[in-house]
Amino acid sequence: MAETKAGSCLCGEVHYQVSGPLRNAIGCHCGQCRKTTGHYMAATAVDLADFTLTRDSGLKWYRSSDNAQRGFCGTCGSTLFWRADGRDYIAIAAGTLDGETGIRLEGHIFCADKGDYYDISDDGYRYPGWLADGDAGGTG
Repeated sequence: MAETKAGSCLCGEVHYQVSGPLRNAIGCHCGQCRKTTGHYMAATAVDLADFTLTRDSGLKWYRSSDNAQRGFCGTCGSTLFWRADGRDYIAIAAGTLDGETGIRLEGHIFCADKGDYYDISDDGYRYPGWLADGDAGGTG
């Protein structure tokens, strides 16, 4: 069984726990992630069955496209989650996890949309859009 990990927003109005394995982080450089985070989104993911909100008093959801929504704290503004309709996982902003995560940044998606003010300098994969198989990068 995977170790339980916890995370939260900056102000503490949103807390969550994950009890299953976390996917390695993926850097998303799409225009929406760049606007939401101010740079690019480094996100891990976990199966919805292994995800629990333990405090959600500040949680707000924004429908950012026809098929996905983004969770953030309405009090402090922290970017927290990305959830696609009909998927069995939730993406989590990797920086919101507390303590050691055991994950690494494995690659990048939507590189064709990245900002011109930075380079992608790690050795991970780089795709111009979604992952090669067209999936958004779930855990299974």
